[in-house]
Amino acid sequence: MSLKVFLELVEIKAKTASIFPFLMGSLYAWYHYRQLHLSTLLVFFVAMLLFNMAVDANDNYQDYRRSQRTQALEFRQKTNVIGVNHVNPSLVGWLIVGLMVTSGVLGLWMVMQTGWPLLIMGLFSFAVGYLYGGGPRPISSLPFGEFFSGFTMGFVIWLIAVYINIAPAPLTWTTIGGVFLASGLSQGAIAALLLANNIADEAEDEELKRTTIVHYLGRKNSLRFFWWLYTAGYLSLIVAVVIGLLPKLSLLTLLSVPIVYRNIATFSRNPVKKTTFIMAIRNLFIIALAQVICMFLGVALNI
Repeated sequence: MSLKVFLELVEIKAKTASIFPFLMGSLYAWYHYRQLHLSTLLVFFVAMLLFNMAVDANDNYQDYRRSQRTQALEFRQKTNVIGVNHVNPSLVGWLIVGLMVTSGVLGLWMVMQTGWPLLIMGLFSFAVGYLYGGGPRPISSLPFGEFFSGFTMGFVIWLIAVYINIAPAPLTWTTIGGVFLASGLSQGAIAALLLANNIADEAEDEELKRTTIVHYLGRKNSLRFFWWLYTAGYLSLIVAVVIGLLPKLSLLTLLSVPIVYRNIATFSRNPVKKTTFIMAIRNLFIIALAQVICMFLGVALNI
């Protein structure tokens, strides 16, 4: 397997969805508690990245296996990265196991450095990660994919980054609620990325018997929901700043609104995977980069 195929298999371009919540959670911890545990943070970053790669590789692997069972020959030969590049499925399976085990070992080390709340969050993340692409009815083929992707990557990663920096201090419901609201824009943008993917893949998903949220809402209402996810995210950002959860300079993230909504409009006019889906990827990158920079400035200047 070449490096190019490996990076495509683990969907390296989508790692923005995990890296930026990690950075924002770390900034949130510094803003509120003025402490960072750098060694644990570094281990978490590596474990998170390995686990994210394993989840995406497993999603492609499970799609390939299902296409064999459903005789979806065209999908297997022309779309799936394993079939297109003639990669040995057994090699992919062992690669996934290796990534998962390494991530799990690092995670257990972090639990010993922090406490049991991290174990619960880690087990939840592992369960969602496997069930997202695996099992008889994977989450990615159900109408709950947007929720679980946004919640797990946009919120749980942020919360873990906060907790490992404040441990052994207890993780209170006040802290959890604050992180949930502050991470609303991340959750919305990540969920919107998956929704855009499902909208663009509507015909393919129907062929593979995937009943995503697009199957139930229809394309028109799904596109409306696509718009709403971004709007709700920006509103949560404003509320988080108003009540003091985020520094005031975080409001500069709103400067991204015109670009983001122009990209939304471009995708909505012609939601096609090969041409306009890139707009949702760009939106996630733009929003995440803007929020990290603005949060960093707000934390550094205490404004």
